Amino acid sequence: MAKDSSFDIVSQVDMQEVDNAVGQVAKEIVQRYDLKDTGSTVTLDKAASTITVTAPADFIVQQISDVMGTKLIKRGIDLKAITWGKSESATGGTVRVVGTIVSGIDQEISKRINKDIKDKKFKAKVTIEGDKLRVSSPKRDVLQEIIALVKENDYDIPLQFENYR
Repeated sequence: MAKDSSFDIVSQVDMQEVDNAVGQVAKEIVQRYDLKDTGSTVTLDKAASTITVTAPADFIVQQISDVMGTKLIKRGIDLKAITWGKSESATGGTVRVVGTIVSGIDQEISKRINKDIKDKKFKAKVTIEGDKLRVSSPKRDVLQEIIALVKENDYDIPLQFENYR
């Protein structure tokens, strides 16, 4: 009997690339004429998977987050991977915005992807394994159709397809 082929649907971000982008933004804050002496900072907390932008005004925070977006795109990171929170007051009259880096697929989105695949009546089995999904089928063509289906739908997080066997 033929063995089933499978692949995993995951949502992961390369933290080293994010660290490099944050470093580039910090360097640009020091060098760029409109951001130079504002006292703005950008920091990355790898353990908590957060990026914190601190600046004297909302406008400058918006400029820094735009620069962050361009640096992340150049490094191949989807902007959906970061969800920015609301601006909050910080010490010294500054404003702080915390961006959370998405890692893993939460249960609600997993169920939505599973439902979308089942609604199309593919001959495939979808298994939710924590923060990823495993899709298996005896036919590789079905798996490729599922990948195309998932790519065309928008789930508000970046999705990658791994371990295609």
